[in-house]
Amino acid sequence: MLNKTSFQSLSADELLEQFHLSRKYSTDLTLNLSAEDCQAQSMEDASPAKWHLAHVTWFYEVMVLKPFEANFTYWNSEFAFLFNSYYNGIGDKHPRSKRGLLTRPSLVEVLEWRKNIEDRVAKLIKEQFSTELLSLIELGINHEQQHQELLLTDIHHLFSNNSLFPAYAPQSHSISSSEKPFQWMKGVSGLVEAGFEGNGFHFDNEGPKHHALNQTHSIGNRLVSNAEWLQFIEDGGYQNFHWWLDAGWAWLEIEKISAPLYWNKDAQNQLLRFSLDGNLPLDMHAPVSNISYFEADAFSRWASQNLAGFAGARLPTEFEWEAFAKTNTEGSNDLFGKVWQWTSSNYNPYPGYQPWGGIAGEYNGKFMVNQMVLRGSSAYTPAGHSRVTYRNFFPTHARWQMTGLRLAKDGI
Repeated sequence: MLNKTSFQSLSADELLEQFHLSRKYSTDLTLNLSAEDCQAQSMEDASPAKWHLAHVTWFYEVMVLKPFEANFTYWNSEFAFLFNSYYNGIGDKHPRSKRGLLTRPSLVEVLEWRKNIEDRVAKLIKEQFSTELLSLIELGINHEQQHQELLLTDIHHLFSNNSLFPAYAPQSHSISSSEKPFQWMKGVSGLVEAGFEGNGFHFDNEGPKHHALNQTHSIGNRLVSNAEWLQFIEDGGYQNFHWWLDAGWAWLEIEKISAPLYWNKDAQNQLLRFSLDGNLPLDMHAPVSNISYFEADAFSRWASQNLAGFAGARLPTEFEWEAFAKTNTEGSNDLFGKVWQWTSSNYNPYPGYQPWGGIAGEYNGKFMVNQMVLRGSSAYTPAGHSRVTYRNFFPTHARWQMTGLRLAKDGI
């Protein structure tokens, strides 16, 4: 069963407002985009903006309207195939790598479909204010928020492949900078509580609440910066296999990786970073971003032996990160809203984990293999979509997301 507590105190009008705000934010993200921008797909891992707008609408049509609406009919039954992402229980789906080939339906028709489904869901909320419906609407809102972040990361990657380096919207989603000196902070050791418990929305992979054992450790008071990463590059970090996991070294050599994604240089050899704000000089005090787990792990090994003040550095476990976040929200203001932070934890189920029932059971559980956990949130994460128990996850090579790192070490 889905979580059924967080929206129970809301009136139908309050829930309706949250639903409409979420839907509006998605379309607002495309206001600076052309129909051509919304159509293109830059790689298999990314999806066109139009597909994101359509998929979250598909979610409400199939997950909410189909089981609850009297005399339900599809807007277009073919869309159930075109915009299914990975739900095998629903049926076949259009190949992920070919989403950019879906020139039809047009962006105009997708927006018309969005409006139709939004109006029908709003009518349903007013007429059937049940606990089961509330939980599905809440899941739909959080699902759409995830795709709002993906829409931005995918547009970021798409625009990076354009030699014009177009800006999406200057100063709208930039990563804030900090000149805070690095220092180790005492981590929370011993038996700690981890996972979500209580009221409020959470995904199934965040629970159940349980105990984890943290060995004595310290954790960095801030994220690793671009300046520190540049030292890694200048010291030959990308050319020395000593720092790399074997799979990481093989990936680096095959992909010809020599710097974080989106780093580049101008004609005067000035170091730049392409972002949604355009191609701008690299901010040395900003946290490094768009790095893979392989890169984060290699950097920690290098920093442990070569960076003053970083002796013993390694990646934190997700339980070290969570315990730190629960007690240092004031002392470390970059836990959220800058970059997702790689941990050394494999994406596994918690003790006692049970996936949701029904179709929603495919949401998280079936991906619990060959992935690493990230914690926090990024500059692209929608407001209200962050919490200390949130478990993001990606494979070790992924770096088109806003991913960075915070370091930890054994001992105090």
